[in-house]
Amino acid sequence: MVSYMDYTSPATQYTFDVNTSPLFKKDNQNFINVLGIQQLNTLENLSLLDIFLSANNVVEPHYHQNASELVYCISGAATVSILNPFTKEILNYPITPGQVANVPQGWWHYEAASVDDTHLLAIFNTPTPEVILGSDLLKFTPANVMATTYCMDEEQWKQVTAPVTPSTYIGPAKDCSRSRKRFPHPYWEPSYLSQGQQMPYLQQHPHYW
Repeated sequence: MVSYMDYTSPATQYTFDVNTSPLFKKDNQNFINVLGIQQLNTLENLSLLDIFLSANNVVEPHYHQNASELVYCISGAATVSILNPFTKEILNYPITPGQVANVPQGWWHYEAASVDDTHLLAIFNTPTPEVILGSDLLKFTPANVMATTYCMDEEQWKQVTAPVTPSTYIGPAKDCSRSRKRFPHPYWEPSYLSQGQQMPYLQQHPHYW
């Protein structure tokens, strides 16, 4: 029990409609709803994201500095990809309804839908999960720091990262014009990967996720 919760108060909540709590919406097929202690004040060490994706949409690379994440597939199909910081390998786990993938706390990861009408439930072991988004890292790290640190041309880095929108959450952007002809079989599709297949790691303001 939460010691600071007054369970006699009329403000105590035991139920909530997650459909009324949007976190991010790209369009009617790609959006995320959130449930945390701000929405349901009796939650203890638990929160969730209700994630809806269409084919080839990606919950952008990110990590949760204060929570582990269990991703459960309700419908459709997706691949949960995790960077193992100890082996420096990307682990890809295709999941379909009834299957889960577990992301340890602080590990870099992303989820990609391989079919339309994919529905995922992300469950966290904290009432308020925090997140560091890949788009924010790319956009807010000064270009001169990246150029100096990695021996890159600063202007080229600025050009490459110019299209990145902070807090992307679900990509690609609706106005993305990049041709998909170069990627006829996205690497996250279950038909391309066997479960748990490893791929070498390539060098290339807290809020809800």
